[in-house]
Amino acid sequence: MPKMGNNLAQYLRTESMPSMWCPGCGHGNILRGILSAFQQIDLDLDHTVVVGGIGCSGRTPFYTDTHSMHTTHGRALAFGTGIKLANPELSVIAVMGDGDTAAIGGNHFIHACRRNIDMTAVIFNNNIYGMTGGQTAPTTPESMKSTTARDGNPDRPFDIVELAKAAGATFIARTTTFDFVDLPSLIARAIEHKGFSVVEVLTQCPTYFGRLNKIGDAVEMLDYERDLTVPMMQITREELLEKMPIGVFREEIKPSYTEQYKQSID
Repeated sequence: MPKMGNNLAQYLRTESMPSMWCPGCGHGNILRGILSAFQQIDLDLDHTVVVGGIGCSGRTPFYTDTHSMHTTHGRALAFGTGIKLANPELSVIAVMGDGDTAAIGGNHFIHACRRNIDMTAVIFNNNIYGMTGGQTAPTTPESMKSTTARDGNPDRPFDIVELAKAAGATFIARTTTFDFVDLPSLIARAIEHKGFSVVEVLTQCPTYFGRLNKIGDAVEMLDYERDLTVPMMQITREELLEKMPIGVFREEIKPSYTEQYKQSID
């Protein structure tokens, strides 16, 4: 993790460090963004649960000094939903990879959006399956290479933001590990939002995605993120064909499933 900003050791299980992530992986930046968000809103760690699935992102709960749960692939939101409904006073943050979100966990994701459950999903999108060997993911860009698509991915990828919008999430944002200054504040806004919040973070995987697609090392991959994205307020229809917008796409208040569930019990 970069040595910058405030000391966040109080939010870490320091005995579990250093992390298992590859050198140059962006997941450490996202972890720091999550911890910085905790600090920004003075989150009560005794009433916070971080739930992870399987994959590189699934290791995150091992490092946060909160209540933590390491679950099965694609099921972080299912476990998180049970936790939130059992104790609505808890802040629940589900950390997931792009496969957790849009492949094996796709149904859990769209129904969490639909129900507007009061929890936060932070999605680590590195465009590839990093832990299991670099296979094609549901977010791998068309024509980009993976270990299972040596000649380029023939499939169109999921756009997680558009998927969340269509399914009904009430807070939706996208940023990158390059835009680290904005990352903590977006996660903080998502946690404080009453309803289902989605923060997609484009993150670099130099071990597989960068190497297979000849993008370069971690620094060059950050430049790739910079060049790929543009603030949504500045984008034109023509640019949208080649760029990926970042920013806040939706922020609206609607009754959450948690509130409705509590009313039905009462």
